[in-house]
Amino acid sequence: MTEHIIRRASLADLRKMKDSGDLAPSSIAPEGEDLGPEFWAATQLHEPVRPTSVHLRLDPEVFDYFKKQGKGHITRMQDVLRAYVKSHQR
Repeated sequence: MTEHIIRRASLADLRKMKDSGDLAPSSIAPEGEDLGPEFWAATQLHEPVRPTSVHLRLDPEVFDYFKKQGKGHITRMQDVLRAYVKSHQR
């Protein structure tokens, strides 16, 4: 792997570097390695999962329990429901 050096530059510095040829445009960037037919033969297409939006009535104490845990309370409720479904599918 190539070691990269990171340094800060202002917009004016970048323009000077471009004008002097010190900045390479992306059109002459090096090609990536060829992955070959074996790689592409093993790939799979996965369709994105589109969640179903529903209106759900919850008891206030249930909602408050998750909400008090902070940001991400809806995701945590989803995780609990997913775990319940998985445990009952066995």
